[in-house]
Amino acid sequence: MAELKIDNGAWVVVCDGAKALVLENAGNRMTPRLTTKEVYEQPEPRTSELGTDKPGRAISSVGSARSAVEQTDWHDQAEQKFLAKLAARLDKAIQAGETRALIVVAPPRAIGVLRREFSQHVRQALKAEVEKDYVKLPVDQIVRHLVA
Repeated sequence: MAELKIDNGAWVVVCDGAKALVLENAGNRMTPRLTTKEVYEQPEPRTSELGTDKPGRAISSVGSARSAVEQTDWHDQAEQKFLAKLAARLDKAIQAGETRALIVVAPPRAIGVLRREFSQHVRQALKAEVEKDYVKLPVDQIVRHLVA
């Protein structure tokens, strides 16, 4: 990875499907100093709390064949909703002038969901995407990984 330049005032959004840290660079490009601006967490309920019904059955209209309907992945749906809300928050921030530059750090799957959800405003402000899972690291280690 080429060295990442984080401008003063740029937001670094470090997230996965259940947690997001919005960090702002209070330093400069040479010595970034990321401060925590916002934290979003989604509680991780057990699958049994998310979906209570067992998978349905489909009956063929011809003959007597039956087949199971695939189980809904409730965790996946919850992650997608969480990331969609995050993308909407970033869009509001860009439009309100809270920041002009974004760097997103997330696992590949989360980045894929975010890409689908990002508005044109967010896409224009996006300076870099880093496909890493750093959300559980302390902020000083996140900075070290990003500028190493």
